[in-house]
Amino acid sequence: MNWLNYHHLLYFWIVAREGSLAAASAELRLSQSAISGQIRALENSIGEKLFVKSGRRLMLSEAGRMVFRYADEIFTLGKELQETLKDGPMGRPLRVTVGVADVVPKLIARELIQPALLLPGPVTLVCREDKPDRLLAQLALHELDVILTDAPASTHVKVKAFNHLLGECDIFFLARPELTLHREGFPSSLAGAPVLLPSENTALRRTLDLWFREHDIRPKVMGEFEDNALLNVFGQMGVGLFPCPSLIVEKVMRQHQVEAIGRLTDVRQQFYAVTVDRRLVHPAAVAICQEARKLLHGEKQEG
Repeated sequence: MNWLNYHHLLYFWIVAREGSLAAASAELRLSQSAISGQIRALENSIGEKLFVKSGRRLMLSEAGRMVFRYADEIFTLGKELQETLKDGPMGRPLRVTVGVADVVPKLIARELIQPALLLPGPVTLVCREDKPDRLLAQLALHELDVILTDAPASTHVKVKAFNHLLGECDIFFLARPELTLHREGFPSSLAGAPVLLPSENTALRRTLDLWFREHDIRPKVMGEFEDNALLNVFGQMGVGLFPCPSLIVEKVMRQHQVEAIGRLTDVRQQFYAVTVDRRLVHPAAVAICQEARKLLHGEKQEG
């Protein structure tokens, strides 16, 4: 029986995944000639050419595409096995490192992450909050297991990442009791109304701006905030009406003593988990995504 050399297969898989010998060389910390020699050995053992040259680029041959699909499954399953067995026999806590994009409201982050703490056995949770692009850089270095964000990873960022849509919910506008006069005629009543909005770098702000333009509604923007918690605090002060995802609207109303002005059912805020794996692998990431989808599916049904 001819046994497949999995080291050779690994080098081939990384070259195919990264798109060049140079990128694979940087990841593996091996010379390009050494990697090329390993791939030639793999080609000789299976009797097929795996790459063809297209100008200065390496392209997968038909056989190479087939081998890559199998290799992708093999190494994804291998990582899944490692994660499943990691620290189990010694009884040490399962460690999960979650990156939370700074545009995600803290209350929503708590709702989404909590299922990771309910896994059988002890769990050590590490949360890091930052800009989405910086979190993607950490994800690429395997410093994070999963990122929670409000938009898919940008194709302009040169990071191999996979977006897993968790779900979506619609948006309420909330306000102090003295501003509830804007409840009548909502949402047309938003025209000229004082509002507080998230900053322009957020998916929700872009969605709201588009909705305002489509409906020819021009509110009076009293403030723009990168920090959603700070936005809520100024809303509590009565500075203006402010948007809130329906997933946490009851909690925000209780916490800040504000009331619902109206609900925009045609404005949806989405939430994503971003990983380096096509399939979710880490047990805590799987728990987060499964429960988040249930939670947000319920919101969609209610909306």
